[in-house]
Amino acid sequence: QVQLVESGGGLVQAGGSLRLSCAASGRTFSSYAMGWFRRAPGKEREIVAAITWSGGSTYYADSVKGRFAISRDNAKNTVYLQMNSLKPEDTAVYYCAARTSGRLYYTEINQYDVWGRGTQVTVSS
Repeated sequence: QVQLVESGGGLVQAGGSLRLSCAASGRTFSSYAMGWFRRAPGKEREIVAAITWSGGSTYYADSVKGRFAISRDNAKNTVYLQMNSLKPEDTAVYYCAARTSGRLYYTEINQYDVWGRGTQVTVSS
C-alpha cells in the first residue's frame, strides 16, 4: 500500500518562499503520476500542479503559473513543490496525491488513488 507524507509547510510572509516535499513509500513510485492540491478555508480542494511519471510534462493552475514549480526525484521517491512569491491567497492545506497508473498528468481529484494527510501553508500579509 502506497503512503504519502507531506512536509515543508509553515508560516511565511507575503513574497516569501517555501518548498513542500512529499515522500512516497513503495518501490514503484517512478511509475506514478503525482499532483499537488490545496484546500483554502471555505473553498473546495483544487489542483495546484501535476507531473507525469517521468517528470517530462507538468501542469499548473493559472493562479500559480510562473510562481510555483513541481518536480520529482524518482531515486528518492519524492515529489516537490517549490513555491515562490507567495501571496495571502495561497494560504491553504496542501495535499500530495498519487495516481498509480497512467502515462499522463492528471488534474481531477477523482483521478488520483492515494492521498497524503496534508501540510498547512499560511501566508501573512
